[in-house]
Amino acid sequence: MPLRIRLVRLILPAALTACAANSRSATAPAGSVVPARSVASGQPLSAPAATVAVSGRAASSASPGAPVVSAAPYDLLIRGGRIVDGTGSPWVRGDVLVSGGRIAAVGRFAGAQARDTIDASGLVVAPGFIDMLGHSEYPLLRDGRAVSKITQGITSEITGEVTSVVPVNARTLHELGAERAGFVDWTDLDGYFRSLERRGTAINLGTFVTVGSVRRYVMGDADRDPTADELEQEKARVADAMRQGAMGLSTGLAYAPASFAKTDELVALARVAARYGGGYASHIRSEGDHLLDAIGEAVAVGERAGTWVEIHHLKASGQRNWGRMRDAVAAIEAARARGVDVSADQYPYAASGTDLDAVLPPWTHAGGTDSLLARLRDPAARARIRAELTAGGNDLAIGASAGGPHGVMISDVHADSLRRWQGMRLDEVPAARGQPVADALMDLLLADNDATGATYFSMSEADVELGMRQPWVSVGIDAGARAADSTVTEKPHPRAYGSFPRILCRYVRRRGVLTLEDAVRKFTALPAQRVGLDDRGVLKAGMWADITLFDPATVCDRATFDDPVQTSVGIRHVIVNGVPVLRNGTPTGALPGRGLRHRVPAAVPAT
Repeated sequence: MPLRIRLVRLILPAALTACAANSRSATAPAGSVVPARSVASGQPLSAPAATVAVSGRAASSASPGAPVVSAAPYDLLIRGGRIVDGTGSPWVRGDVLVSGGRIAAVGRFAGAQARDTIDASGLVVAPGFIDMLGHSEYPLLRDGRAVSKITQGITSEITGEVTSVVPVNARTLHELGAERAGFVDWTDLDGYFRSLERRGTAINLGTFVTVGSVRRYVMGDADRDPTADELEQEKARVADAMRQGAMGLSTGLAYAPASFAKTDELVALARVAARYGGGYASHIRSEGDHLLDAIGEAVAVGERAGTWVEIHHLKASGQRNWGRMRDAVAAIEAARARGVDVSADQYPYAASGTDLDAVLPPWTHAGGTDSLLARLRDPAARARIRAELTAGGNDLAIGASAGGPHGVMISDVHADSLRRWQGMRLDEVPAARGQPVADALMDLLLADNDATGATYFSMSEADVELGMRQPWVSVGIDAGARAADSTVTEKPHPRAYGSFPRILCRYVRRRGVLTLEDAVRKFTALPAQRVGLDDRGVLKAGMWADITLFDPATVCDRATFDDPVQTSVGIRHVIVNGVPVLRNGTPTGALPGRGLRHRVPAAVPAT
């Protein structure tokens, strides 16, 4: 081996050596420009990496043994931060160089210069945070700035739970509602990503294809099994999405029409996703009384389909189920011990958020929104709903998981005439209207065209913390991107604005539930590994430059249930694909995000 090449390998830090080793030939002259390469593809990046002096002598301003990086035209230099690289390793002091949208090097580079420099003194420099469950696929088309996301440090989101942007036909468009359907100018996932990037987005976005949308596309909201021909059509729609980069198959089994699908149907569709390298993610069928059965079903789908499993927003819901997180964790650990690849995500709150109509009996949802509204108008159907909701002689079945109507808070309404009910508990609304709870509930849903959202205070803090401690639990905020100004007239769940900073503030700094390094791993490398984003989630050369800088001493959430539209503090800078979207805590307006596609294997197994 020539001496000068040996010296390069001895002197360069590991991150920069990886860049050089992939691109320099054995006869490359000392001091030549080394183009960085993608760790995923091995292809040269669009801008030069480092020009490195390999004489073995550092410049006088450098620390002993540090490499000297010349004034190459880097796009960005992040100088002197506490680097937490996403792997769980202890933090180190250093710099990050960015060029062509990618990380060119991580280390200490005293002589480096760039077109733009961020002084990271006193800040943690981490990979950009990845939201494992968001709902921004349509909000980003309306407002791509994603203020509620980037002010939490989020650079990428994975979406697709109850519905997904594909497949598309008249049935799926009708259930979207006029506002969201008005954005749809695509027929496949490639078309959606083109539309997203044409409009512009501050964050990256990937998606699952959902059983709910596939089922609705093929057979509407029918409460029955698919015929053999319909099942083949469903499988074809899953295959179409997977070929174009969907992360896998997802199910929202608490919601129609996915709730009508039996396990065998889920397995058949998950097998299609598995053939293309995708996984199976699920809002499981029960998060309360039948929690362990629901976890067992999710595990069985993954095991039978031969793929990984992600359990969305892991929780033990309902006061009588508090403490059952121990059983849930044990069930997942038992599955992992026998070789089933199961993981989960959660949000750091003891209250959930979903549609208000979730309190209605399951049969009311058959046929979709129009059928539900028709039932709420029909006296005979209303009488049946009222009887079922008050079967125990009281109203406690209404919002039972939250201990009854008082545990349910009205959050989002769409009709302006209903704004006064926002922020009120479900037992306060009928008191003000002079109605029984069941009738006030049905009338509110009718008046709001079944578009009302609610917050359910249904979990225990001890269960939240126990779930958070598990090494296979990442973070999914279960909320779409929102503005943070007077245009937001709803009272959304505070998780939309505060989830990631809340963990860093409450559970790292104040309560010590997690170390800083492990929290960052849960935010970055863990979710990236789960969905196969092998060029994001870790700070190292060749990776896309999604980077979040925060002050570990001040980072905290401000959003509350009473006043949720408040951005967090302490997130100082956010970089997406090498471009700052948040600078000194202020959105820049830049829209460098893009669609994230799961990489399809070169050879897809036959069915």
